[in-house]
Amino acid sequence: MDNNITQQNSLTADYHSDGKIYKFRYYELANYDHLDRARIRQVYGVCFYQDKMVIVLNGKKQTWGLAGGTLRIGESIEETLKREVEEESNMQVLKWRPIGVQEVTDPNGNLYYQLRVVCKVKPVGEFLSDPAGTITEIKLINPIDYITYFNWGEIGEKIIQRAVQLRPKL
Repeated sequence: MDNNITQQNSLTADYHSDGKIYKFRYYELANYDHLDRARIRQVYGVCFYQDKMVIVLNGKKQTWGLAGGTLRIGESIEETLKREVEEESNMQVLKWRPIGVQEVTDPNGNLYYQLRVVCKVKPVGEFLSDPAGTITEIKLINPIDYITYFNWGEIGEKIIQRAVQLRPKL
């Protein structure tokens, strides 16, 4: 594990939605072994194809973001990542590694985890649409341009910076 990866270097933020406040705490991790599996809700990848970052458009919300989604019962983190990335971008995950975790405390005080990973991908064909119909478009962008598509504040900046830093090590 990297010496600079610790919960003590965490970032915090509040997210307001429909009059409710969600508390976020993000920190970097080299692995997810110590996390309570039952609390893991999401796995999202900062995916790279060659030197470009893959982003996806949620057609229902008209917002850009990362490929990923929710774990199914009995599915591993890696299985979820590979399935979601392929469904949402028609790209195959070749390699991946953890970036960090976002702890979310919902308005009822429930705690759950959203995992963030960096991955190397390759297209398996032309993107048409994802099976759920949510993702309607993908783009390959220069990673420094991500902020023109989505701005997730200091936490988002940290996630993208760490992904760019770890990408050559994949």
